[in-house]
Amino acid sequence: ASDEAEEGFRANLRETEVTRRIENTAPATESIAVDESEEKSRLIGEILELQSTLEDLSQRVQSVKEANMKFKSENQVLSQYIENLMASSSTFQGTSPREFPKLNA
Repeated sequence: ASDEAEEGFRANLRETEVTRRIENTAPATESIAVDESEEKSRLIGEILELQSTLEDLSQRVQSVKEANMKFKSENQVLSQYIENLMASSSTFQGTSPREFPKLNA
């Protein structure tokens, strides 16, 4: 009977010790949960900000592409205009490359 009482006492003591440890770690667990929640909120905020930045950059790339196409078209028109002017001008008719005198080395 004494052994059973002692074993019961020890089991009770272990149970009390386990309960105390759980209670002592509960605030730490809550603190970890709060930290994880704050980290999750921070990461979500960063993700949303990066998505917004990506959207802005995509719109900027699209507008630059459109401007580039416009400038290419304008360059083609100007090139054709200059060629037509040169063809119709007597200044540019019948010219041949000049020959420069050779230098004696």
